[in-house]
Amino acid sequence: MSTDELDTADPRAVDAVHAARMYYFQDMTMAAIGREMRVSRSTVSRLITHARSSGLVEIKINSMSGHSSALEKVFADRYNVRAHIVPVGEAVGDLDRLDRVAMFAGRLLTSMFESDMVMGVAWGTTVRAVSRYLAPKRTHNSHVVQLNGAANTRTTGISYASDIIRTVATAYDALPQGFPVPAFFDDPDTRLMLWKERSIRRVLDLQDRMDLAVFSIGVMGGAVPSHVYSAGYLEDGDTDALLADGVVGDIATVFLRSDGSYDGIALNERSSGPSLSRLKQVATRLCVVAGESKRAAVLGALAGGLVTDLVIDDVSAASLVVQDR
Repeated sequence: MSTDELDTADPRAVDAVHAARMYYFQDMTMAAIGREMRVSRSTVSRLITHARSSGLVEIKINSMSGHSSALEKVFADRYNVRAHIVPVGEAVGDLDRLDRVAMFAGRLLTSMFESDMVMGVAWGTTVRAVSRYLAPKRTHNSHVVQLNGAANTRTTGISYASDIIRTVATAYDALPQGFPVPAFFDDPDTRLMLWKERSIRRVLDLQDRMDLAVFSIGVMGGAVPSHVYSAGYLEDGDTDALLADGVVGDIATVFLRSDGSYDGIALNERSSGPSLSRLKQVATRLCVVAGESKRAAVLGALAGGLVTDLVIDDVSAASLVVQDR
């Protein structure tokens, strides 16, 4: 997609939102923003002042009044999702790209989560990064629940997953709820039996009350490996079976294809993650991704209607739109 296609009727408003997002959501200095946008520091200062005075910026960036970028509108029109495009640029490395997207998502998540809400969180590399950038906010009668188990044959996974859940819950004075079960069961019948236990049923019931689900999309390969593929969760033959099933990625250790389908994937019958049909019933489903290696998986999630809000870097977002034309 060319730059001309991303222009809107009010270029100054678009630039002001762009600058304000980097300043408020990514903690970038005006000098750094100037280098990113190829303008002077004084121009950045004027843009941020304009963003404040014109109402584009309140407590958070306001992109609901026709000032969101054309690319975000493409996502809204084509996929029926609220896209939050994080300006990063092509020269930024994969780890820094993830860090910037995670910072933006952390600030956005704080604006989404309120008292009396239940948030479901899927552990993983990206969500762990997001948890480091949450802006503290006091809530009441709120809960943060783990969406999928983290144990495998090499580790209990408790410290990894519970650290993420506890960090998120602490940021919002919410009650944390772990999920001490395997990521994948050896036998689907074992899962069915365990799901009848009252102690496990209590966690599942809390998941059923979710108002907000937070997750990324795991994929094989990529410069920043997804935890489920790099930490020993898949046994010999699992990868071949997933490829044979046309799998492009997973959400909370539940796998999906490029067309958004997930039925008939054998490993899903052994997963402790919520079925994707169940996930679709959650009102707000925030997906955070960085990097073009997740392109096919993101398109699958969008095709399956699994996402309501997407935080993604600008290069990957543009690549998605171009590929899916």
